[in-house]
Amino acid sequence: MRHNKKINHLGRTYAHRDAMLSNMACSLIRHKRIYTTVPKAKELRKYVEPLITKSKEDTTHSRRTVFKYLNNKYAVTELFIDIAPKIGDRPGGYTRILKTGFRLGDNAAMCFIELVDYNDNMLKPAKGAVKQKTRRSRSKKKSEDVVAATPTQTKEVKTEEVTTVAPEEVTAAPAPKPKKAPKAKAAEKTETPVTADETKPEEIAAPEVATEPAIETAPEAAIEAVQETAPEVAPEVASEPSPSEATDTTDNA
Repeated sequence: MRHNKKINHLGRTYAHRDAMLSNMACSLIRHKRIYTTVPKAKELRKYVEPLITKSKEDTTHSRRTVFKYLNNKYAVTELFIDIAPKIGDRPGGYTRILKTGFRLGDNAAMCFIELVDYNDNMLKPAKGAVKQKTRRSRSKKKSEDVVAATPTQTKEVKTEEVTTVAPEEVTAAPAPKPKKAPKAKAAEKTETPVTADETKPEEIAAPEVATEPAIETAPEAAIEAVQETAPEVAPEVASEPSPSEATDTTDNA
């Protein structure tokens, strides 16, 4: 039983498998992209990525170690001179597998394996391309948009109501004019203060205004009263003796 034995032998012996992966690694370093089956590409990734990490230190020991696996001095030179400086800042993940479908005949899964930093089409973002966003970010943005849209809608409705109702109110009931009289009175009071002496003539003049209509309304009654008193006074005056008659009466007595 093969418990915990995850190595894929690829149907070959150890020597054959090692030679095949070494040749594939040299081809990948020189051409930056090769076309092979998915199982071989996965095994090649495990084989070549440690060598690329080793090439970050350009020393004699590192070159000899890499040459032990590749057995190709041209591939080693290109790895240390061209590839290592370009991939130096990347912390692993130097290769990419792109599946293309199935091969005709045996229906084997095929793919491209390439170096990540040498695919210009994948590095440059497409013009006008929109980045994919998760559902959580969309839900948050939607909720923010709804919250931001509701106050504006209510404000717009209120403004429309005011504009439609205002003309009707003006035509039906005009606005009352401002009262200016109290202000004028207050100004008069401040300009001409009232004193105690000025109030007395007003009180005296009040009864005179009241007596005028009484005289005008009853002139005949006054005349009649004068005529009645006149005859009464006349006989009394006539009955009184004159001074000469008074002397005569005194003599006779």
